Amino acid sequence: MEYRKTASDVPISDTTRQLSDLAINVTEVSNDDDHATPSTLEEPQSPLWNRSSVSHSSSARRRRRMAANTQQVGMHSSYIRPTEDIFNANDPRIKEDILGIIMQYLADEGFHASQAVLYDETNVKWKEREERTIEVKRLRKAILDGDWQEVEKLCSKPLVKNHRSFLYSVYKQQYLEYIERREIQKAFTFLNKRLKPLEHLQTKPNEFKDLCYLLTAKSIHEAPSFKNWEGIMGAREILVDQLQSMLDFETADRNGNRYMPPNRLLTLLRQAVAYQIEFSRYHPKVAPAVNSLLENYSSFVIPNSTARTLQGHRSNVKCVEFIGEEGQEIVSGSSDNTLRIWNTETGDLGALLEGHTSRIWDVSTTAKGEFVASASGDGTVKIWNLRDPRPHCATTLNGHAGDVYSARYHPSEAHIVTGGYDKTVRLYDVNTGLVVKTFTGHQLAVTKTIYNPLGNLVVSGSKDNTIKFWDIVSGLCIRTISSHLGEVTSVEMNSSGTYLLSSSKDNSNRLWDVRMVRPIQKLKGHQNTSKNFIRSCFADNNLIVGGSEDGNVYIWDQDTGEVLQKLRGHTGVVYEAAWNAKQGMLASCSDDQTVRVWCYDEKLPMDL
Repeated sequence: MEYRKTASDVPISDTTRQLSDLAINVTEVSNDDDHATPSTLEEPQSPLWNRSSVSHSSSARRRRRMAANTQQVGMHSSYIRPTEDIFNANDPRIKEDILGIIMQYLADEGFHASQAVLYDETNVKWKEREERTIEVKRLRKAILDGDWQEVEKLCSKPLVKNHRSFLYSVYKQQYLEYIERREIQKAFTFLNKRLKPLEHLQTKPNEFKDLCYLLTAKSIHEAPSFKNWEGIMGAREILVDQLQSMLDFETADRNGNRYMPPNRLLTLLRQAVAYQIEFSRYHPKVAPAVNSLLENYSSFVIPNSTARTLQGHRSNVKCVEFIGEEGQEIVSGSSDNTLRIWNTETGDLGALLEGHTSRIWDVSTTAKGEFVASASGDGTVKIWNLRDPRPHCATTLNGHAGDVYSARYHPSEAHIVTGGYDKTVRLYDVNTGLVVKTFTGHQLAVTKTIYNPLGNLVVSGSKDNTIKFWDIVSGLCIRTISSHLGEVTSVEMNSSGTYLLSSSKDNSNRLWDVRMVRPIQKLKGHQNTSKNFIRSCFADNNLIVGGSEDGNVYIWDQDTGEVLQKLRGHTGVVYEAAWNAKQGMLASCSDDQTVRVWCYDEKLPMDL
């Protein structure tokens, strides 16, 4: 692959300069669709069917076996959502708890310097308590090791100095060890010097009398008070437990501080993961090994069954998306000029959104599912308010000359980026409805526009076979990729922003390393050569899903590029497939005028 910097490729900042390390040659390609009237673009004809099978490699079989290790239990009808109502994050006591949990974890892991910095920044007076914790650990070790000189030194500090009953227990242990080793003279001296002054603290009525008797006894067990004595090591462990109980009781309300259970952060995180597992659609048959906390837990699922078919559109369905992160509803856009809102669980039609005068090419929703943006062949993007009982169009964004092929909400949800037939990428302010920036540089129609997760870059794919990266502040193109041999029909980024997925009419989907701007995987098996627009996207657990002109939904292994599953059911071109982690379900839209929702059914065989 040849790399060459173009005139429009200008490095902007440290963040975007990484993308400027390599430049990729741009090839200009004309496309008949771009010279046609936008509203009369070619409609798909009957599909060609690809009968090739899925991969049977050992890695593909292993992945399918992993996916089969789940069972569908369905979604809970009601559960407490983790909203801000659960606790007030600005409550001073809650803040103190959070800081305390973090400091405890830092101390447990040995990050004492970081912990000290946090102390200084928060001005929380826990330093003394943490110093006490270190002294407690030293004292515990000294007791268990029988280092009584060190014990004596630590017992002279405020930690234990005023706890005379514990001092009595420490001296009693030392005395009994002298007796056990038959060092009678040392025991006699120690009894008079250390234990006699604390005789009133004895735990049993005749305990001190029995201590004196041991000077002449043959065994410690002969004394009634010590008939159950467990030996030197056993008694030391009991003494350590007594120390911990004493400190726990003291700490419970010392200086207004509450007792913090050990490993509090890890306990809360495990509870959070367990909650996510409990309220997911699929339960693992064996305890899962979670290797990342940066994303919510989701069972590894490879759909193999149609859960329901959503019918109602009067023409092909170009786009589909789960509404919001919860995904309890699905929105679809069609060439019948309408959007439809469907209930994910039941498949019932919830709302019919009318207002566009041409087909719907793309949809995008906000994280909470309160708004949906739709890009249309009528040259507009409409923002639909779903919060009201009767969803309605709240804003119409104008500015494009011709079809708008793509719309995507910014992570902050304050802006929408669009692309269309007029070869431009436009950035709109959602509140004012005005264009705040226009990105120019593509030679043909822009088919897809997205943001990176940080929201500082826009990535666009075009019918000119290129992918461009734009600095959102300056509006300048900082990098161009032109490895595809056909029109780029979609681009997507994974949640961490490390990988870019592109689809093209050269019959391939490609996975790119964003930092190095180099291709690392080529996904094939599907058909994408002529229809507008076949798209693909990331799913959970390193899976990639996408449509195909052969009427199948394809699922690839991101790491190997192998086809793990082909979902058959549509009777026409599949334009797009969308995954929702919360629901653990896949939705696809097709030229057959339907939306299909796919799930995993353990009763159906999977090629293992």
